[in-house]
Amino acid sequence: MLANANRLTPYLFLAPAAAVMAIALLYPIGYMIYASFLDWNPSQRIGEADWVGLRNYANLLSDAAFRESFWVTIKFAVLVVSIEMVLGVGLALLLDRELRGMTLLRTVFILPMMIAPIVVGLVWRYMYHPTVGTFNKVLNDLGLPSAPWLSDGNWAFASIVIADIWQWTPFIFILSLAALQSLPRSAMEAARIDGATGWQLIWHIKLPLMLPVLIVTALLRLIDAFKVLEVILVMTNGGPGLSTEILALRISRTASEFRELGYAAAMSNLLLILLLFLTLAMFAYTKLTEARAARLAAAKEVEVG
Repeated sequence: MLANANRLTPYLFLAPAAAVMAIALLYPIGYMIYASFLDWNPSQRIGEADWVGLRNYANLLSDAAFRESFWVTIKFAVLVVSIEMVLGVGLALLLDRELRGMTLLRTVFILPMMIAPIVVGLVWRYMYHPTVGTFNKVLNDLGLPSAPWLSDGNWAFASIVIADIWQWTPFIFILSLAALQSLPRSAMEAARIDGATGWQLIWHIKLPLMLPVLIVTALLRLIDAFKVLEVILVMTNGGPGLSTEILALRISRTASEFRELGYAAAMSNLLLILLLFLTLAMFAYTKLTEARAARLAAAKEVEVG
């Protein structure tokens, strides 16, 4: 009897947290899934909305605006994460050394990540201003014509990409630097003794050892990039046209401007499935890495034995 009580004790301690999670997480998700099968608008209670089954999901397939927003989201997420990974890892490799003032320099690098997204959007919107903005002023001082940063579709997309890279490259930098500083120094010392150059150390020692951390970091950033909203909302509000309207902004506009809550819920569910897939991929890779490390450790023990 006492043994059974001891086994139940951890679950009793977990019960309050599990109940809060069920109420705060599972209930809203269930509510959203249910709403996606309804023709629901803000003037109705959810119980008054008509049941339409899979019609909202079927309409998504023929909705050109949704397809365009989905493509913009994929293009934006892949592009910013790719550039941020290159810049973040490069900065980490560059600053992984003892230099005077390095602590201050590292602190300055991470400041953009600490700024509220609304503030970031406002700052970059003013810098992109066609007449008084910083960028066009610099271009004019150099004798070059002003650029239509936020009034042309291609320029506007490039503008939000630049703003996101500026804000979130520090995230990649911090995790990459932490991974670098945790690498076994013995492997690098052995490579140096064998005559490895600096580039050979990076390509054949540092980057392969950092790879598990870099993949998880990239997946985390990719998940977050799919959810970006405030910066783009403030800078362009999805325009001009649909050139910068990512999926999160399309969902927000569908619910607030077009007043189609059921349709917006269907879009949200598709975004949730996409993010869930990326999250499961991250966990699966982590488990595979741990299993591989365990097999290598076991093999070494057998060799030693």
